[in-house]
Amino acid sequence: MTTSPHDAGAPSARTIVNRYRHLAHYDRPTIDAILDAMPVAHIAYLHEGQPIVTPTLQWREGDRVYWHGANNGRMMRATEGADVCLTVSILDGLVLARSAFNFNVNHRSVMVFGKAEAVTDREEKVRLLTRLINSFAPNQWDKLRPATAPEINATAILSLKIGEASAKVRSGPPEDNEGDYAHPVWAGVLPIRLTVGAAEPDPRNLPGVAAPDLSGYRIG
Repeated sequence: MTTSPHDAGAPSARTIVNRYRHLAHYDRPTIDAILDAMPVAHIAYLHEGQPIVTPTLQWREGDRVYWHGANNGRMMRATEGADVCLTVSILDGLVLARSAFNFNVNHRSVMVFGKAEAVTDREEKVRLLTRLINSFAPNQWDKLRPATAPEINATAILSLKIGEASAKVRSGPPEDNEGDYAHPVWAGVLPIRLTVGAAEPDPRNLPGVAAPDLSGYRIG
């Protein structure tokens, strides 16, 4: 299988898609778009010999994906320098078929494998945290109460190079067995979309404090 300069790399034994191979994507534009569309990721790792999966916020810069947590937290201590699998999934619809065994979901998902690397430079940590906060509300970091040195020190940021990764994308109607299309039962897709609602103010906001501009925030 050949790859282009925009690929995440030739599919490895860990990333190659064996089930529904026609849904597989290894190109970076597809992988990046899914990572950028969903801030919630799940990090899979081993802790004291036990498999753990932890949800967290992730964000991408170039060919790296980042996540943060408490320095003394289990996930950050167990994953630094260790092999992990980061996954992001977006549910786009329920696919109702004519056979129970052809029910499916329309979705976009990514798996990234590699060794988690810690960001240790303080200025770089602040820059990355600033980018995370400003991704929710533009220029919001500079309006917040300044972060203290203990807060920065207590926060760990890990990153993963997007070098060993694959995506799966399914869309469209059910794929039934040819003989089942004559079966008299409804089949089709129930679309599912994530939407951003109107901002709900904290009841303890100070009088006259304006809300940030959140009109550009999108998810999914």
